[in-house]
Amino acid sequence: MIDVAGAVAVDAIDEQTRDRPEPAHAAAGVRPVAAHYGDPMREQRQAATDVGLVDRSHRGVVALTGEERIGWLHTVTSQHVAALAAGQGTELLVLSPHGHVEQHAQVAEEGGTTWLDTEPGDTGGLLDYLTKMRFFSRVDLADATADWALLSLVGPRAVEAAGTLGVTALAEPEVAAVPGAKFAAGSVPSGPTARYDVRPLPDGGWVRRGRLGVDLLVPRAALGSVTRSFAAAGVPAVGLWAYEALRVAARLPRVGFETDHRTIPAEVDLIAPAVHLDKGCYRGQETVARVHNLGKPPRRLVLLHLDGMVSDQMPAAGTPVTRDERQVGFVGTAVRHYELGPIALAVVKRNVPDDAKLLVAGSAAAIDPE
Repeated sequence: MIDVAGAVAVDAIDEQTRDRPEPAHAAAGVRPVAAHYGDPMREQRQAATDVGLVDRSHRGVVALTGEERIGWLHTVTSQHVAALAAGQGTELLVLSPHGHVEQHAQVAEEGGTTWLDTEPGDTGGLLDYLTKMRFFSRVDLADATADWALLSLVGPRAVEAAGTLGVTALAEPEVAAVPGAKFAAGSVPSGPTARYDVRPLPDGGWVRRGRLGVDLLVPRAALGSVTRSFAAAGVPAVGLWAYEALRVAARLPRVGFETDHRTIPAEVDLIAPAVHLDKGCYRGQETVARVHNLGKPPRRLVLLHLDGMVSDQMPAAGTPVTRDERQVGFVGTAVRHYELGPIALAVVKRNVPDDAKLLVAGSAAAIDPE
């Protein structure tokens, strides 16, 4: 956790995080991250209108080395990374044989090492799958979480703030449009469907510009000095609650919150950034192709306004969403947004209309139609 006065750890107060599996690296001395530093709404406003530094060092970090790692990673995940070059980042999924989402990882290629960062608690499952799929490929896998920590800069000045560490002019992220159903073979360009600019840091690690800001991988031993450098440059620390509020408002899903055991990528808007629809065979590909060509995923991701909430306690992940006393979906992440009020990402049946009268924990909820 970033050493800032007033820090309140997520694990002490966040029911959603508390209910998730304990990260395997916790025993290695990885401390919990801060939910907030004393004033959650002010921190949200800071992150939304200016810039804030978020400690996300509870995320898992996997390092891939070996001369065949890129081509091999291309064959065992959903993304087209066969020609991923140094200085590029993207996203990818590991799917079940039936096409259900099992893991989601952000990627950064440094040149010599391919880095994957993933949800807290998911590192073991990702490593287990990759290890089983290695066979005789010249690839080495390592859980690097105990040595490396992820931080994020969020807000309109995130790219400018990255200059504190000597990184400037980070390119805008590029996410390709999803092709229509039954597109012609070969019409989808080769390469990652999401492309993120990655730059090395002078003292090791990297900076990556993504969809919600700028991520930094730094040596865990350097967390204190990096934080002080940003503080001296006028970039304050803000808690994970601020980050999550911005993520929910941006409708960006998290695996384990906006997914369950039967979620497929098309239901939660993960096709565009993490799935290449014309790259060839990989585990779960048949389901992805079938659903895309039919154009009818069973469920969809929506933003709910929870204006009817009468309790200070936000609904936990998995809380049912009901219509006419029947469950039509579930809540993923619910937050209090500094402008929008109580909001949540939810997954609901595809045929639920935008104007449906819904209930969450007995209180009225409404879909934001965008």
